[in-house]
Amino acid sequence: PVFSGMNGSAIENFSCVIYNISFMNCTWQAGRDAPGDTQYFLYWQNSRDDDVMECELYIKDENGRNTGCRFHNVSIEIEKAYFLVNGSSKDSLIQFYDEYIQLYKTEILTPPLNVAVSCTREPAGCIITWQPPLTSHVENIKCFQYEINIQNK
Repeated sequence: PVFSGMNGSAIENFSCVIYNISFMNCTWQAGRDAPGDTQYFLYWQNSRDDDVMECELYIKDENGRNTGCRFHNVSIEIEKAYFLVNGSSKDSLIQFYDEYIQLYKTEILTPPLNVAVSCTREPAGCIITWQPPLTSHVENIKCFQYEINIQNK
């Protein structure tokens, strides 16, 4: 691709995270050499079959510049999602930034559900049970691994 625009004007440190099953935040920093009036706009496509959508709820910095986006009702598809952030300025052309991301790699899982502990004295011991966390894309619960940290008081 041809990267027209002023060098150093494209966004930096782009990252996305999915949380609470279907919410996603994407954030970035303004390009280090971007003019002060630069405004950025995020577009994304979850899969090739979906339409390209612009962010509906931007996160703004103290100067009113878009530095992130909040999404809801996000579903994790098998293929990579495509993200494009372009910018505009009265002073110069702004370079765009784009990236393909496998969304399942960005998900912060909820804690396991219905954690229960049952302890007995004879014979001394405890049984700990739980259900897997809610997720939008993991169908096989055997995919989860758990670590239990027991601390005696």
